[in-house]
Order: sequence, then C-alpha cells, then structure tokens
Amino acid sequence: MKKLFTHIQSLLVVEAEPAKWVAGPDMATLPILHDAWLLTDNDLISAFGTMNDCPTEADEIIDCTGKIVLPAWCDSHTHLVYAGSREGEFEDKINGLSYEEIAERGGGILNSAALLRSTSEDELYAQSARRMKELMTMGTGAVEIKSGYGLSTESELKMLRVAKRLKANFPMEVKTTFLGAHAFPAEYRENREAYVDLVINEMIPAVAEEKLADYIDVFCDRGFFTPDQTERILAKGAEYGMQPKIHANELDFSGGIQAGVKHQARSVDHLECTGDDEIDALLSSDTMATLLPGTAFFLGIEYPPARKMISAGLPVALASDYNPGSSPSGNMPFILSLSCIKMKMLPEEAIQAATLNGAYAMGLEKTHGSIAVGKKANLLITKNVSSYSFLPYAYGTQWVGATYVNGECVYNDLD
Repeated sequence: MKKLFTHIQSLLVVEAEPAKWVAGPDMATLPILHDAWLLTDNDLISAFGTMNDCPTEADEIIDCTGKIVLPAWCDSHTHLVYAGSREGEFEDKINGLSYEEIAERGGGILNSAALLRSTSEDELYAQSARRMKELMTMGTGAVEIKSGYGLSTESELKMLRVAKRLKANFPMEVKTTFLGAHAFPAEYRENREAYVDLVINEMIPAVAEEKLADYIDVFCDRGFFTPDQTERILAKGAEYGMQPKIHANELDFSGGIQAGVKHQARSVDHLECTGDDEIDALLSSDTMATLLPGTAFFLGIEYPPARKMISAGLPVALASDYNPGSSPSGNMPFILSLSCIKMKMLPEEAIQAATLNGAYAMGLEKTHGSIAVGKKANLLITKNVSSYSFLPYAYGTQWVGATYVNGECVYNDLD
C-alpha cells in the first residue's frame, strides 16, 4: 500500500546517501527539505522531494500542512521490562539519599530484582506491553531493551523472554541486551567473583542457547563491576556472538569507556564522568557515545559533557534510560529538551542524536534513523508547529501528532 504525505512544512534528517552516523560539527547541520512530500510503499520509504514535483497518485494521501515530519525516535537504551515501580525510593532521594546509598541499603536494582523474581512472566509481559504502547504515543519507532533486574539465571531469562514476546507482538523494532552484570545480588555481596563466574559460566550460555540477546552489557562503575570483571564478561559474551554495550562512567571515572572501546562496544552509555582520555579513546573507535540526560535530571547529578564531546568531533546519541529507579520515563521529546537546556546541545544536534545516531547505537543505521529511500517507513508527524526548534523548546507540550512504524499508523492524535 502506497501512502503519500504532502505539503510537509519541513522534512528532517533526509539523506540521499545513507551515512552510518553524524559526528562533531556536522551534527549542527540538519539535512532538511521544506514544502516537501514523502511516499511510502508498504513498510519502506520509496521517494521524497519538494512539492513542485509531487506525485499525484497513491492509495492514501495524508495532508501535512503546517506539520514537521522526521524519523521516529530510535531509543537505544531502556530497561522497560521491569516489575512494579520504586516511588518509595523517590522519597528517599528527596530526603537526601544518593543513588549509591539507596543501593547500599538493599534498595535500587536489588529492590527491583526481588519484585521481578516474584512476578509471573505473563504479568511482567502485561506491564511491559503497556510501556511499549506508551512509547509509540511519544514518537518512538525502535527500542533497545535490557535485562538486569533478574540477577539470577532463571529471572534474567524471564526478562529476555518477555522482551522477545514484545518484539513478536509489536511492530517496533526491538533489540535485546543481556545485562546480568547490572549489580551484585545480596547473596553474593561477600563473594563478588563467584557472581561474575555465574554470569560467565551459566547465564551467558543459557541466554545464547535460547537466542535471546543481540548485545551484552555490564555496569562498569564505582561500587559495581570493575574494568577487569567487565572485560572478562564481555569477552565471554563475544564468544557467543553478543556485541558489547556498556554502562560506563555514570558515577566516576571508572575505566568503563576504555574497556568498551577495547572490546569494540557498539556504544558506551551514561558518560557523566568523561574527560580528555575518554574522548581520545572514543575518537579512535567505532563506539557511539550515548548520553542519558533523563538519569542526570532524576538523580540530580552532573550532566554528561555533550558540548565537549561534539566539539572534539565525536558522534553523540541520546536515549531515555527508561527504568524504575533512575529514569522512570521513556519520553524522548523530554530527552530532547533536556539535552538542549542542560547539555547545551543545539536542536539540530539533539534531533540527529535521537534518530540516526540512536539507530547506529543499536545496529540499525542501515534501516532506521533517517529519511532515505529503502529505509523503514518509521515516521513522527508533529502537530502544527512553527519550526523544528519548537520541539525541544516546548518541553512538556504534547506536540507528537502521529507515529508510523513500518508504514502503518500506530498512534494518531492529529486534528
């Protein structure tokens, strides 16, 4: 079925020749067509141009007068398969406890792990499916989902099976990541190496046997997994075909970025603590620097140095880090606003970080993240807005008008 979108005020992130990412100063130049049209054929983009050469025939014609069309968000870092919520810890944070202090008291990730273990797979799926539906109302068209709230072989497999069901039952592209090394369970607090051995010798082979994960991740940071432990886990995951993605340098200069680069990680994520050495390591790699400003906002910690990274020539991606403890929201429009307000990214940079660079961060740059012939027809259509700068400017405003995934409308709030 052919759909023709006409009279588009601005068509963003257009590419004649698809690139793997956009980096450094180039991020400030947003490829754009004004007064444009876009043609989709079933699930793919088949053509686009300006209205002076617009086709006249299609199975469906959608008038986009006054609206902006851009690629649907590619949210490359989420934990949206989890049980319940942690608003009790929200009050602890208000009362002054830090993320690490809450974890030391047995809260944080361990709290979520205990609840997940007692939640049935069907109930876990039902909760997670509601979150997937919510993401589509915010313009997201592709998502990465991590495990990490199981912290036992059985529960980690349960999380990844739920993610696999989501992939089967929703039109969105879903990439899955095994994150058994998210924290040390209480029973291994005094013998951390034994838990590392469990991840390596039991969890990774079990995940691989069921083909449940595209990537492997480790929380390499102060108080969590050391660079040496991280490298051992990543090396074993690579033996089973799982490419690394790392939680790195959220709490300290942990060596996580360098470990990720050494093991050819697809992305290193968080990066609140990033200096010259870390930037130099990334510049010599194909690893994407993925920033999660929602986490810094919610925890009240320092934001990643986005401006320094971009000025140095790095590509930067943005993601939500949707999770119950440190970023309980998958609202990518708000992430866009935070990146501009708190990290001083330009609207052009933020839009490309959340689309093409986000696609690269989960291995989808050939099919997602930009408006290019042959890519998936994953589109976000705004309501009537004055310009693309309005999108991060109007934080909290519901300006997402419609979301198309694989050429089909999955959310519509247009007049």
